[in-house]
Amino acid sequence: MGGRGGGDRYRGGMTDNSFVITGAHVVPVVGEEFDGGAVVVQDGKITAIGPDVTAPEGLPVVDAAGAWLLPGFVESHGHVGIHEEANGSAGNDTNEMTGPNMAAVRAVDAIDIDDEGFRDALSGGVTSIVVKPGSGNPIGGQTVAIKTWGGRTIDEQLISDAVSIKSALGENPKRVYGEKGQTPSTRLGVAKIIREAFVDAQNYKAARDAAAAKGEPFARDLTKETLVRVLDGELAWDQHTHRHDDIATAIRLSEEFGYRLVVNHGTEAHKIADVLAEKDIPVIYGPLFTSRSKVELRDRGIPNLAAIAAAGVRVAITTDAPVVPINMLVTQATMAVRDGLPRQTALEALTANPADFLGFGDRVGRLAEGYDADLVLWDGDPLDATSRATRVWIDGKSVFTYADGQGVTTPRW
Repeated sequence: MGGRGGGDRYRGGMTDNSFVITGAHVVPVVGEEFDGGAVVVQDGKITAIGPDVTAPEGLPVVDAAGAWLLPGFVESHGHVGIHEEANGSAGNDTNEMTGPNMAAVRAVDAIDIDDEGFRDALSGGVTSIVVKPGSGNPIGGQTVAIKTWGGRTIDEQLISDAVSIKSALGENPKRVYGEKGQTPSTRLGVAKIIREAFVDAQNYKAARDAAAAKGEPFARDLTKETLVRVLDGELAWDQHTHRHDDIATAIRLSEEFGYRLVVNHGTEAHKIADVLAEKDIPVIYGPLFTSRSKVELRDRGIPNLAAIAAAGVRVAITTDAPVVPINMLVTQATMAVRDGLPRQTALEALTANPADFLGFGDRVGRLAEGYDADLVLWDGDPLDATSRATRVWIDGKSVFTYADGQGVTTPRW
């Protein structure tokens, strides 16, 4: 299986988004791995896949020569584009900390798609990312799922702008507002802000619906409208939380108001993993390669992820980029496997799991008919630390190649 990347049998037409990959070791993630056969891509979608599929006549062919073919990885919690690398404060739009409830702000409005982090993503086989506001506020704002390359504007890279709301419990918001001498300055205060925001949203929804039933005008409130979308189940609640007691608070709040909770970071999630499994609350774990820089990270450990998954919790892995460079997403998974995470679970944590529990698993995260042709060829098993991505396609368009000792990203403009 140790092919070294694959080459085009027909080079003409490879800038198009229709072609066939043959001769690969195919890892669909959801489904059995197989050798040979073909993966057929037409108009940017996978139209056929399997060991018995033959290449249709007339389509350009990529002979993978034994390379490994996987779906592009999904970074489920990143700040690429809103916390730009090497641009200092001018490129940092991660937190709008002029008020503790910023549900109305949207990450999509601050993303610079020319951030160097997006090029790093391609070199690490990452083709999708959920970009989130930071953790300085109890309620930080709206996230967005995008492709990591291919558009002239961010709007052309959009997967979904109806993903989740970022919220934070614990150390960060209480420090930010405590230093300002305003609420919240304690964990009690952080929970109060969230609870009051949802009560206000419930009241807003009741008044809005009553006005609509009577045909009366109603003044819109973007903050409350956004939280109504959470209450209605349209948006998930991405809860930044490290300590087990904060995770318990996150569960308590979600059950009080009935929203869909996703734990982000989950440093001490292993301590109550059975509770999370029982309630089917997924965990986006990480970043794994950080120091214990604050109290909440005291029990940080790569083996914790294996313990969480072993309890039956659905897991994803995050770099929290740029905290850890996004191209090291797969490296984190490799280290987690070394420390006990099953290989298949690791692959699912990089692909299908985050796409599924953040609501866009019908498009990305697996190799299957009807899915976006976000494909990555590796020169070996990607969970082998010596393997590298040699070819990346997004929506069937070739966006990255590695050859002759260097990676080349297809020009955006």
